[in-house]
Amino acid sequence: MKKTSQHGEWSSRLAFVLAASGSAVGLGNIWKFPYITGENGGGAFVLVYLVCILVIGIPIMMAEIMLGRRGRQSPVNTMRDLAKEAGGSRFWSLLGWLGVVAGFLILSYYSVIAGWAMAYVVRVGSGVFDGVTADGVSSIFGQFVADPEKLLAWHSLFMILTMLVVARGVKGLERTVKFLMPALLMILILLVVYAMDQGSFQQAVSFLFEADFSKITSDGILTAMGHAFFTLSLGMGAIMVYGAYLPSNISIGSTTVIIALADTAVALLAGLAIFPIVFANGLEPGSGPGLIFQTLPIAFGHMAFGSIFGTLFFVLLFFAAWTSSISLIEPAVAWLVENKNMSRMRACIWSGLVTWFVGIGTVLSFNIAADLTLFGKTFFDILDYLTANIMLPLCGICIAIFAGWVMSKEATSDELNLKSPLLHTSWLFLVKFVCPLAVVIVFLKAISVI
Repeated sequence: MKKTSQHGEWSSRLAFVLAASGSAVGLGNIWKFPYITGENGGGAFVLVYLVCILVIGIPIMMAEIMLGRRGRQSPVNTMRDLAKEAGGSRFWSLLGWLGVVAGFLILSYYSVIAGWAMAYVVRVGSGVFDGVTADGVSSIFGQFVADPEKLLAWHSLFMILTMLVVARGVKGLERTVKFLMPALLMILILLVVYAMDQGSFQQAVSFLFEADFSKITSDGILTAMGHAFFTLSLGMGAIMVYGAYLPSNISIGSTTVIIALADTAVALLAGLAIFPIVFANGLEPGSGPGLIFQTLPIAFGHMAFGSIFGTLFFVLLFFAAWTSSISLIEPAVAWLVENKNMSRMRACIWSGLVTWFVGIGTVLSFNIAADLTLFGKTFFDILDYLTANIMLPLCGICIAIFAGWVMSKEATSDELNLKSPLLHTSWLFLVKFVCPLAVVIVFLKAISVI
């Protein structure tokens, strides 16, 4: 007997695609993808990344959506009920908890970084970076992160905006992504057009799409595998809980492919918006995490209409962070509503306050508590390492194992409802053998640096 979610359903496939794409499209696409592409040689890395999306990202995303839709509850309750249905151990509910906690911890520091994007909208728009040298930009950034009161204020504002959306339920999530995702795409296209006019566009195209495999390394391949998994928002409960709101007549397979294509297109468009500007100003494409907050402001400060388009860029970054953040907290809110008989508003207030409080640790790790480290890592570094390198890969491995080995073939076939038995067999092979092995390799590589 098919279940229904007590939280409601998406009104259409488009609504789900926009919501899931919004969850996937975040700082990883616009902040992380360009700089890791720069660090790993460009086109060859992009090609490896696309292959990894196809053989790792899409099968695991299908599995996570399938689990969500079959359970129709928060990830914790979904895994508990599906394990019971499949005759598996009740300890599979821990997989749901792992995803919920991972999303919660990620949002606690994600909110701080998103606050930086909001602050830069104001700074770039007011002309703070106009004509400023590289040392000047570095000094402005250093002074900003050294001020805990400013960071806390922006972190608080972003958390309030996030919880205002989540408090309105599925319909609130849907209305928000229906505005934010088209706006995000329009801004991104405007920035690409600007980069074509003002930047070294042909050099950027060559850098992104001409594959020189002599530049790719084993570390680069592992980075591409890891990013293909993380960029789709997998393993943190967000896609599972969004899948719980997916109407049963919508195809999971084709919808997942559309979401993966949208996510990949945004990442590539971000590269086409950023790299022409970087190359035109003689900047370094592999300048690491500082590419967005310290390298690009130099370029925008010396280009025609740089303040306008620089402002648009950081609005884009803020929108991308916002669409992801609402999905990160939704699993925790859904669990509180289901298990603690809370109203949605009360669940949002409690989960938002706890997330905000944990985020204070990240705020302080850039200034007052910068010297307080464990194994050489600040509080922010520990959260980032714990979630990205341990919790999310473990969730991904477990999702693949549960979908491929614990659930019956009849159950997965019934829920996925793929048009061809060959497609289901191919998906089952990938999710049983290829995906767990690939994510285990990424996991072992990540923990080897301890």
